Amino acid sequence: MKKANWTYFVLPIGIVIAALAFLPALLGGSGVSAQNDDSCTPNRFRGQWPLTDFCSVSIDFDEVLSGGPPRDGIPAVDNPDMESVEEASEWLNPQSPVISVEIDGDARAYPQAILMWHEIANDEVGGVPVSVTFCPLCNSSIVFDRRFDGQVLTFGVSGLLRNSDMIMFDRETETWWQQFIGQGIVGQYNEEFLDIVPSQVIGFGQFAEEFPDGLVMSRNTGTSRSYGVNPYTGLDDNASGVIGLFQGEYDDRLPDRSRVLAVDLDGELIAYPFGVLRDEIAINDTVGETEVVAFWQPGVASSLDTRNIDDGRDIGTASLFDRTLEDGTVLTFTWDAENNVLVDDQTGSTWDLFGNATSGDLEGEQLRLLVAAPHYWFAWAAFHPDTDVYTVDAE
Repeated sequence: MKKANWTYFVLPIGIVIAALAFLPALLGGSGVSAQNDDSCTPNRFRGQWPLTDFCSVSIDFDEVLSGGPPRDGIPAVDNPDMESVEEASEWLNPQSPVISVEIDGDARAYPQAILMWHEIANDEVGGVPVSVTFCPLCNSSIVFDRRFDGQVLTFGVSGLLRNSDMIMFDRETETWWQQFIGQGIVGQYNEEFLDIVPSQVIGFGQFAEEFPDGLVMSRNTGTSRSYGVNPYTGLDDNASGVIGLFQGEYDDRLPDRSRVLAVDLDGELIAYPFGVLRDEIAINDTVGETEVVAFWQPGVASSLDTRNIDDGRDIGTASLFDRTLEDGTVLTFTWDAENNVLVDDQTGSTWDLFGNATSGDLEGEQLRLLVAAPHYWFAWAAFHPDTDVYTVDAE
């Protein structure tokens, strides 16, 4: 029998009502007795989460929705097979979106074409255990350090959502974790935070040029999925028939599914709209006490636009760097449109998407990549309502 490919679907209301009648049976059939105080467990979660301490909680359970698939219905990938850039180029195009992670010279790319169907890859990069995560409904690509409380955690997909964002769980304690912010929200590690590893969402061609010896997650995942196909066609535009599973209030300062490069630096919150970034290319800014620069570059297809991911419109990519060098020099960056290069005003050195000085007096210098990622605005605003939105007038 062919295995079903779980995803989030829009169903006619009659089917939804009928399905809800069977939901308790679906959620409660594990047959494992709880190891925690079962009196705190909401009825709809009884039996499925025997290790989760439901007495330790920091959210309202009414905010938690079923996304459709049950626990592990979207299967995370553990220790994913990797292939060379050359091998990956046989099926990925230059504009194919990938999550790029580099630690101590170990550079790896995780195609959204694969993570669209798995959402989590538990791996090790540069000796650091990481979870590379992608929640399509929020367009949130975030990499976490899996080391926590003296152990290495392994994450799975719960099938539950909050603010339309995936709730992960660790298999060691069955604590629930909010993917968008890396926070424990139910269980032993409630109100704890995972460390976020800096990463970039870039085109495969950009990764291949920067890391020709890098590794790429292979389609050999042990399961059969339609890799390269987007099951959320039109999500970028909130097209009719695409489910959002968002119950909160939208922040109307920006279109809800517009992309922003957003950051939380020591409690200072700011979002750089992609529309502004495309016009400016380089934005020099100060966030709290940190001098930053945001770079934008074309060449990345949206994975949430057309059915074939590689045919998605070019939405580009953006990254945020600390523009202070190790010797304390603060650089200011300008886009040289005539020569199509990014330069610093202090030395005229040229720089690339990865924060590397490629020529000039500073050749060989590298800026520090900050934890900032492109997200849908509605999701970032839901978890960070006090965020400032950057405008050109703010310069």
